[in-house]
Amino acid sequence: MRSILIILFFMLIFLSAKSQSGKWQPGHFTDVKGNKETGFIRVNPSGRGPVKQEGFIEFKENEKAGPYKLSAGELRSFVAGSDSFIVAHAPKNEVWTKHELDFVKVVLNEEIKLYSAKVGGSRGIGFAPEIGAGFGSGGYGGGLGGGISIPLGGHGGGEKNTYYFGANTSEMQQLTNENFQDIMIDIMGDEPEVINKIQTRVYTLSNIDKLIIYFKQVQTSHAKQ
Repeated sequence: MRSILIILFFMLIFLSAKSQSGKWQPGHFTDVKGNKETGFIRVNPSGRGPVKQEGFIEFKENEKAGPYKLSAGELRSFVAGSDSFIVAHAPKNEVWTKHELDFVKVVLNEEIKLYSAKVGGSRGIGFAPEIGAGFGSGGYGGGLGGGISIPLGGHGGGEKNTYYFGANTSEMQQLTNENFQDIMIDIMGDEPEVINKIQTRVYTLSNIDKLIIYFKQVQTSHAKQ
């Protein structure tokens, strides 16, 4: 009975996440000229984008307005719901499938930033909702989500959630098992209790989502003191 309940639980998580994929969310974008537009954004639209080698989003000014597509090359960044995204090229010595220019999610907006993207599949980079605790933060978009990442349809098979770090996207490098401790200690260095759990390998790259949630919890608790 317990195993059946566990399976049902994860099925509900998957269905909930799937319902969020391609959903219109309140947000705004900033174009390459610095102009900001507020309305509704769909992060995972179906179909082809305006430019073959670029990722894209859909935007509409209000719920009743007709949507239109915006290519990554037209934008600097955008916010959809509580998630923030910024335009990026693949790091040096790395190739993103199909899209040479796409969006990465700003997971932690610290001095050294942590980014994430679903890399692989037929469409290149895609984003899936993250199920878990969300906490407000400064920077591009306010709250940043955390939790169980579930890859959804629409981007082909072989996707994996890949993390990157850097002061900005031009300096972005992939987070690996080899550099995980050094980089995450640099990013989270203001929280000694978090650093201790990284050093003792309570958190590794394999459970980084849980580390991000814990880091946000510690930050929030200290902010309230």
